[in-house]
Amino acid sequence: MPKVVVIGAGIVGTSLADELTARGWPDVTVVDRGPLFATGGSTSHAPGLVFQTNASKTMTAFAKYTVEKFNALEHPDGWAFNPVGGLEVATTPERLADLHRKAGWAQSWGVEGRLLTPAECVSLHPLVDRDRILGGFHTPADGLAKAVRAAEAQARRAEARGATFRPHTEVLGIVEDGRRVVGVRTADGVIDADIVVCAAGFWGAQFARQVGLVLPLVPMAHQYARTGQIADLVGRNTDLAEAGLPILRHQDQDLYFREHVDRLGIGSYSHKPMPVDMATLMADTAGEPMPSMMPFTEEDFAPAWRAAADLLPALKDSKVEEAFNGIFSFTPDGMSIMGEHRELAGFWVAEAVWVTHSAGVARATAEWIIDGAPSIDTHECDLYRFEDVARSPNFIMQTSSQAFVEVYDVIHPHQYRTALRGLRTSPFHARQTELGAHFYEGGGWERPAWFESNAALAEQLFDDVLTAPRRDSWASKFWSPISVAEAHWTREHVAMYDMTPLTRYEVAGPGAAAFLQRMTTNNVDKSVGSVTYTLLLDHTGGVRSDLTVARLAPDTFQVGANSPMDFDWLSRHKPDDVVLRDITGGTCCLGVWGPSARDVLAPRCPDDLSHEAFKYFRAIHTYLDAIPVTMMRVSYVGELGWEIYASAEYGSALWDLVAEAGTPHGIIPAGRIAFNSLRIEKGYRSWGTDMTAEHHPAAAGIDFAVRLAKDTDFIGKQALLQAKPPASVLRSIVFDDADAAVLGKEPVFVDGVCAGYVTSAGYSATVGRTIAYAWLPSPVAVGDVVSVHYRGAPYTATVHAEPVVDPEMTRIRR
Repeated sequence: MPKVVVIGAGIVGTSLADELTARGWPDVTVVDRGPLFATGGSTSHAPGLVFQTNASKTMTAFAKYTVEKFNALEHPDGWAFNPVGGLEVATTPERLADLHRKAGWAQSWGVEGRLLTPAECVSLHPLVDRDRILGGFHTPADGLAKAVRAAEAQARRAEARGATFRPHTEVLGIVEDGRRVVGVRTADGVIDADIVVCAAGFWGAQFARQVGLVLPLVPMAHQYARTGQIADLVGRNTDLAEAGLPILRHQDQDLYFREHVDRLGIGSYSHKPMPVDMATLMADTAGEPMPSMMPFTEEDFAPAWRAAADLLPALKDSKVEEAFNGIFSFTPDGMSIMGEHRELAGFWVAEAVWVTHSAGVARATAEWIIDGAPSIDTHECDLYRFEDVARSPNFIMQTSSQAFVEVYDVIHPHQYRTALRGLRTSPFHARQTELGAHFYEGGGWERPAWFESNAALAEQLFDDVLTAPRRDSWASKFWSPISVAEAHWTREHVAMYDMTPLTRYEVAGPGAAAFLQRMTTNNVDKSVGSVTYTLLLDHTGGVRSDLTVARLAPDTFQVGANSPMDFDWLSRHKPDDVVLRDITGGTCCLGVWGPSARDVLAPRCPDDLSHEAFKYFRAIHTYLDAIPVTMMRVSYVGELGWEIYASAEYGSALWDLVAEAGTPHGIIPAGRIAFNSLRIEKGYRSWGTDMTAEHHPAAAGIDFAVRLAKDTDFIGKQALLQAKPPASVLRSIVFDDADAAVLGKEPVFVDGVCAGYVTSAGYSATVGRTIAYAWLPSPVAVGDVVSVHYRGAPYTATVHAEPVVDPEMTRIRR
């Protein structure tokens, strides 16, 4: 049985010990530099709020499991979880609208919740000033965790199964044999281990550097204060119960409140970010009860106190009696960090985890370690989700600080940071800027969303052939009707798209073909020049990613991938006779698509671009004028055309060449919004949004990319052979109202019952309606009517056969 050492006996480490031992792994040793179980880390002072509803389905699942598990814990001193419920109130119309959006998330992810009138809010929480609020959102199963008790209760269960807990045991280093861990070194000697899990909280990033691992997290101080006695609370709670009113969040002022018998605890995110210098931490916290509690900065709390008293008038007769600045971990995207070190097998991390998600993260980590994959998708928390630029100290500090500032903000799904922009640009960027591109950001790349240079064309098209959808103010943010014109023009004429940010790897060497056959679901061992759409699965048969694999030489493949996690997965399984390189930054790619694409490119290419000579899903090395290029006849927008790859130094010349060649044919540059709507029209999935590792290929509608009959026993094949028919499937739905707009994650109702959720959507210029993908129960059939609730407003839609546009695939194969 493997020996496991967990570093950190806080809420994550104790939860993990419980989860591992419950699965039959008893040889678990948990060590901590502090005492048990108030170790001195964030768990020891955590206010214990557990709110389940989150924009992330994964984070919501983590919190739901935490509520479920903590509710069942027993401790001799009293409760470990008090399900007082949660109440969020709105004092602005913007926040009230966002609560409707949040209620939609709750429905989508299976969390019980209800929108309330101001009077209903006051009935639940009588301290709230009725005249200050416009409404609220109540989640009755949310509550308060007694974090130290919850940690101890789980630790005792783990001990009963064989686990050992060692306080005052600081890990000084990791013992390794060159490729994997074999133990941890302490002042008392070495503790042998086959697996080491770093769950050290805000100390984790500093510790992980010892093994060459960058954890993008920043320890930040966050203010928490307790008032004196509140007259209106006297007699409401016993010392044992401690709280009875719902947890209250006043996010318009970055505040939350919870009861402490007859006093209130107030947490504030309204102050400036306070990153902690770990080098001076012990000196900075000297004299405080524990090293995770810094001295309270009263001047930073003054505005928060005034805002709190405005919402809760009972505070005006009280004052702050005790307070501190408590340290928690923040990451660039607000997600936790989980996974195994790629270069040091057996070294795992479970970091940047708040009490809210602790049990869920622990369960997923235990499943990952023991079974090879978690039972839910965790790509948003994956250790290797970060691009190289996102692991730089400056990036980590700036973006984590922004995550702190925005923790309670209303964030639009297409709202991107303003700092640290322009870090990754394609060679086309200068030309795009000249054409008035509005840029989105993704993976550090600047990606044109639409082009102001197409405004006059859009105006003409809306006068003559198109109708612009009327969007509300929320759906109109970071969007332009120009994108509708760009999509239409692509379908009718020709457009050029910057595909440079598409992640590209080169897989080469004598074993390249055999390696990709083992790793992917489709047959990629085909002739030179073949292009194959295929999948990466995990051991459970879940879709880790989808790839486009082009065989450019007998031992050389170009792989179009999704994220650094694909590089990580391939690297872990790569044999010695294969070389894997990320070639994205040294290359560029221009997509030229539309009925006139061949007319634009053929005169500039010495090779025959006719359909007979250059079939769909083929690739060639050739030239456009003097520029050496690789042309792939693939199309994510479902139109005739090519992806044109070149070395980056040719980028500007390539753009100018195609623009000049396309001028007689009316070529335009087009952006990501048009691209997205066109791919949804054609039934093409986006990994990470429409499908994840939670889904088998058949459920996601991509089982055509699986060749179970091929000789190679690819990863996930056995799981697919044993799979049952999926309970839910991904469907295309078309809205009835021409002006209906959804942005993703909205709940979908079948016969009045919430049965699924939207993944992605786009307005189709071709059909004049929004088309969306939605996960729905398998019995829901083409032609059935569903209802989608967008920020509280219901819109009907009809399940449609796929693809919605050009089901015969004639446009792409001409």
